[in-house]
Amino acid sequence: MTKKVIWVVDDDAIYQIIVNKIIQRSEMFSTAFSFKNGKEAIDTLHNTIKNKGIYPDIILLDINMPIMDGWEFMEEMELIKFQINKKINIYIVSSSIAVEDKNKTKTYPDILGYLSKPITTDDLILVAAND
Repeated sequence: MTKKVIWVVDDDAIYQIIVNKIIQRSEMFSTAFSFKNGKEAIDTLHNTIKNKGIYPDIILLDINMPIMDGWEFMEEMELIKFQINKKINIYIVSSSIAVEDKNKTKTYPDILGYLSKPITTDDLILVAAND
């Protein structure tokens, strides 16, 4: 199995540390990048398009973040995805238990699922297997 590239877009620094440890432990990913908000991740995607870089296989996306939240990220993603020559599997990862959030994920064809925080190694195995 080829190892995947995963991006974690989340403003919670402690969660970032925990999820990166889980990613390392899973040994399923060659590279993990962390972003504090949707804008950092979208800017990096724009640069990846421009420089023909390596796209993520999977993005774990938080909903509630400053500057650009998960939904705003998805709006931007819709505008640029035609320039990306690869399917990127996006999962919402949130501590929100709001039914509206879970339902909203279904309105985006690029969002493959909704994971509750904290995510587990089993969640990552599932995510990697769906790629």
